[in-house]
Amino acid sequence: MRNEGIPEISRISRRIMVWLLHRYFLLTRSMTLGVRAACFDADGRVFLVRHTYLPGWYLPGGGVERGETMNAALAKELREEGNLKILGDPQLFASYFNRNASKRDHVLLYRVNVEQTSPRLPDREIAECGFYSLDALPEGVTQSTLRRLKELSGHLPVEDYW
Repeated sequence: MRNEGIPEISRISRRIMVWLLHRYFLLTRSMTLGVRAACFDADGRVFLVRHTYLPGWYLPGGGVERGETMNAALAKELREEGNLKILGDPQLFASYFNRNASKRDHVLLYRVNVEQTSPRLPDREIAECGFYSLDALPEGVTQSTLRRLKELSGHLPVEDYW
């Protein structure tokens, strides 16, 4: 695994977009809660996604909607972002405060074994995705994604902040 990654939200245009989205969420949600997953296939490779609207490679995931459970949100996001089917029970690994996004954003990180039901073709949200060996990650993995993978492997202590 590489030691460095790219910043998640560094360009001013990306910061403005995230700021606007969170202002909308302020009107519709009292607190934002997201789920992400370190998804591993039978060969021990991790699944990563590259969005069309943000730079870098990320662990798949997304927001939990009103009336939705964390497990339902997790299954939905993995299905939407990678055509992934969860095998067994998702294991909650850690919870984080994502102060980079807003003063109200929290993320639950799960460790999940998955299988891909069919290849995930690019669209308006996902530019590309795939399974990667931990020692051969693609260029441009974000700093927070690298940090989470190191926490999962026991190479770094778990932090409170995303």
